[in-house]
Amino acid sequence: MLKESKLRVMENFYSIDYALFGKPVKNIDTCCPDTIREFITVKGALLSVMVEMYKLLDHRPETITEKVDANHLKQVAREAAEIARNNSKVLVASHEGKESVKENMQAEIEAAGEAADVNAIVEDTIRSKAYALAIDNLLIARTLNECEDVSKMNDWEGLILEDAYKILRDSLVDVASFIDEYASIK
Repeated sequence: MLKESKLRVMENFYSIDYALFGKPVKNIDTCCPDTIREFITVKGALLSVMVEMYKLLDHRPETITEKVDANHLKQVAREAAEIARNNSKVLVASHEGKESVKENMQAEIEAAGEAADVNAIVEDTIRSKAYALAIDNLLIARTLNECEDVSKMNDWEGLILEDAYKILRDSLVDVASFIDEYASIK
């Protein structure tokens, strides 16, 4: 694996926190520290899937010529997260995004029945959609831009990786939503 690909994994490790919380997850107080551990575990598993995608797609990001230290890596991660958050907002506000959120909300309200807290469902659905889009923007969109031939994602191994990615991304969104709802950010 290329040095640049390894740095992209490290950058994404930080970027996910900034995209979802605006801060590193270590700066979040919660009543349940196990939730933070679960978030980090799922994030690590998701990034492991990304490493496999990088290998499958022959990931070739731009060559890095300057020395990269932790501060520089975190700064780049914050910038990437800001772009992902902004792109996510635009996508959620688009016609297709609104329709997707509407479909998800209707399914949630039907599942909850008469006891449905519509305001909470609306808030949770929008947050989850925005989180998922931000993660996809950080990880998938950038990967596709940095690979020459993405057709390998249509092969058996690519489809398995895509399914694993979606499952882990959705799990990460669920844990992040829980943290966001029940934690206080320092």
